[in-house]
Amino acid sequence: MNYLAHLHLSGKNQGVMLGNFMADGIRGEQYLDYPEALQRGILMHRWIDQFTDQHPIVRQSKKRLFPSQGHYAAVVVDMMYDHFLAKNWMQFSDTPLEIYAQTFYAYLDQNTDLLPHRILHLKPFLIKQNWLVAYSSTDGLHRALKGMHSRTSHHSNMDTAVVEIIKDYDIYYNEFSAFYNDLETQALKEWPHLH
Repeated sequence: MNYLAHLHLSGKNQGVMLGNFMADGIRGEQYLDYPEALQRGILMHRWIDQFTDQHPIVRQSKKRLFPSQGHYAAVVVDMMYDHFLAKNWMQFSDTPLEIYAQTFYAYLDQNTDLLPHRILHLKPFLIKQNWLVAYSSTDGLHRALKGMHSRTSHHSNMDTAVVEIIKDYDIYYNEFSAFYNDLETQALKEWPHLH
């Protein structure tokens, strides 16, 4: 899953949200250097990634994209699932996505000193291009995938992935829905204190 899903699954604890958001920039036991709420967010992020990678529905989505996307199919699926979450946000939250995103960006600005280098580098792009909201349209998803394509050192076809997604859009949406329902259910069991 990508940024929006990680934030959404963190519940309302902003420290956990921040830890979950920045976890990709934290290696091994470095998470122990952070306050407790951030530690929980980092560990939750790792749990979400492991659950997602092993899930048969996610593997199905990746398999369908593999002929055109190769090893980048996993990245495309992560971003595509965030697209479906953003597009259908009001099914999952009482707070409009724009307000949710702006509130998180403000919290991010207040806690810049806690961010690891990798996350610090992408923060201005995230906020300026409003990634959390931009993903809600296929155009926004296409721009994000093109951006990922331009930043990869190896050959990728991520700049054309939206064509593949649109071709089987309903199938991918149904896979996302079934998977995300499962993910939310399991997250509530694993992390009940967050909700």
